[in-house]
Amino acid sequence: MNDLQTAIQTLIALALQEDLGAAGDVTSAASLPADKIITGRVIAKEAGVLAGLNAFEQVYRQLDPAVHFRAHIQNGDPVQVGALVCEVTGAGHSVLSGERVALNFLQHLSGIASLTAKFVAAVKGTQAIILDTRKTTPGWRLLEKYAVRMGGGHNHRMGLYDMVLIKDNHIDAAGGITNAVNLMRAHDAAKTLPVEVEVRTLDELCEALTLGVQRILLDNMTLAQMRQAVTITAGHVPLEASGNMSLERVAAVAATGVNYISVGALTHSAPALDLSMKLSR
Repeated sequence: MNDLQTAIQTLIALALQEDLGAAGDVTSAASLPADKIITGRVIAKEAGVLAGLNAFEQVYRQLDPAVHFRAHIQNGDPVQVGALVCEVTGAGHSVLSGERVALNFLQHLSGIASLTAKFVAAVKGTQAIILDTRKTTPGWRLLEKYAVRMGGGHNHRMGLYDMVLIKDNHIDAAGGITNAVNLMRAHDAAKTLPVEVEVRTLDELCEALTLGVQRILLDNMTLAQMRQAVTITAGHVPLEASGNMSLERVAAVAATGVNYISVGALTHSAPALDLSMKLSR
């Protein structure tokens, strides 16, 4: 089992316990005969990109393995208004008991994929790659970064353990960029990891270019500064633009020639995709 599937199973177990509690779904148990079979059909109420069907299915696997799941659209595919996304058939109380939890996962992850797809479309025709950040919901990081991939984006580092990113606070604490990089290179755990350094000015960029790092992050620079940074760097080190990235601005940022654009909003501000379940008997 991979890490993503483990995370999905763990979160779903917590979500079901949170929703069902000790008594279970009292409303469905009281209003439906135990042998009543129904089908729940998930319909898209707005256009977007789908992500999270694996989580949706897993809700019912944990709740009632006898419920049959069928997908009509695949993860990463575009979905149009009115489209039939998937359906579940089984005991009525099971279908209804899992409805909200399953939709919560599917709507949230599809919302991230949909917003990511808009950013990716906005920079089409440039070399810029859209990246996510660590601004994720605690416990949801693997799922949310998976949703970014479904939307056509790429993942930045997964956590603090798989890449060195020397940011402004590290630089200030260490007494400068060069000191911060040298301290990092003397640390055993960091020696084999790729290194990125954040710079706030063009002078800091020039200093970082002498240090042999793998990527430089341009923090909250103006478009003019980014264009100058691209010229100064001359392709020797990949550049990542970060800070205040919106759909309205991202195309202009990409046009400066930067290699990467990191967008915290992909995971911390994506609205849920509007999906609903309709029942048929």
